[in-house]
Amino acid sequence: MPTSRRAFLEEVSFASLIAGFPLSAQAALQKYAEKPPEPVFPKALKRGDTIALISPASPGHEPDGNDLAVEIVTSLGYKPKLMPNAGKFTRYLAGTDAERASDLNAAFADPSVDAVWCLRGGYGTPRILPLLDYETIRKNPKVFIGYSDITGTLNAIHRLTGLVTFHGPNGGDVQSDYTLEQFRRVVANPQAAGRIAEPPPSSKPPREGWVDREHRLYRLAPGKAKGRLVGGNISVFSTLIGTPFEPELKGRILFLEEVGEDPYRIDRWLTQFLLTGKLSGLAGVALGKFSKCNAEDSYGTWTWEEVCKDRFGGLGIPVLAKLVFGHVTDKATLPLGVMAELDADAGTLSLLEPAVR
Repeated sequence: MPTSRRAFLEEVSFASLIAGFPLSAQAALQKYAEKPPEPVFPKALKRGDTIALISPASPGHEPDGNDLAVEIVTSLGYKPKLMPNAGKFTRYLAGTDAERASDLNAAFADPSVDAVWCLRGGYGTPRILPLLDYETIRKNPKVFIGYSDITGTLNAIHRLTGLVTFHGPNGGDVQSDYTLEQFRRVVANPQAAGRIAEPPPSSKPPREGWVDREHRLYRLAPGKAKGRLVGGNISVFSTLIGTPFEPELKGRILFLEEVGEDPYRIDRWLTQFLLTGKLSGLAGVALGKFSKCNAEDSYGTWTWEEVCKDRFGGLGIPVLAKLVFGHVTDKATLPLGVMAELDADAGTLSLLEPAVR
């Protein structure tokens, strides 16, 4: 097929794909369809800053969950601003798609807001991606943080605006000193954070005949690589592949985590990634602790570690597993779009530049 004809068909296909999206989303998608924008760095968080609290996915289970988040944010020295729809319920969604997108857009447009913190994940962020005002977000760069289902918005916003976004604790989920220390090193410190997501020190003193089994790194494939970080929760990340919102993977270090999924499901998602050919240009893979992802009866099945080694091991790139981020009490904050180095041999993931300015 002639190149000009192929390009024409691809252009027509892309135009048809986004035809039903709001004009603001169409403009952003058309502008950055081929080449992602350069990274845009938000300002570092400082005490006294105002943080908008939003629920772009599911509602909380605790009746006073939003109040708890407000108290947590206040205790950290920030001024919480609970957005109007943060307490809404639409079955398993925290309000309608329009309401949830409205809070996110309003938080970025509000000059009094310094950062946007998601209250929880669950399900729903991929539904609102066409409704986001990417141009307003690009013009008003702010720290945007969350994890789990928030993977959808983290990656779409970074892909279409260049804004460095943060895969870290949700607003009511700062449950340990480790989590808070890692959070502050990345979002409140305008310097390169260096090594992150390392296992915390064991609470048990070393002794003869004993090794720490809980906090151990797993080196799936050797090597060292540099690249900008991208990734999040596997099941949500998979919903972006093949859509106009899929993140750039070439030359990137892909970080992934999961919770409560059987190994065969992880196999399914990783196999899909391989079949698309999208993983062929990766620089490296950093995997978190996959919480509750091994069957109780492991006989007759693979572990999640074995699945990841099988699926990623043939790519010829470094792969390091069991770093500390994702659905665990102790969790690091990983900035999407920041240059990092993965050294599987040394067992380190390091940020080479500041994530905030």
